[in-house]
Amino acid sequence: MTRVNGTADKNLSNVVDALDVEAVNSHQAQQLQQDKNDRRHQDALNHDHKTDLEHQKD
Repeated sequence: MTRVNGTADKNLSNVVDALDVEAVNSHQAQQLQQDKNDRRHQDALNHDHKTDLEHQKD
């Protein structure tokens, strides 16, 4: 088990900091949205896929 040292999760605190930023113009808003999409895409790539046990290669 991991030990809890009383500090907040770094990834979670980074997400909270990113959500606190307000765009000053449409270009910055688009850049912030793209950063969010990039994080979602990377997160999707990092997830394991279920193994298909019914159709295994011989």
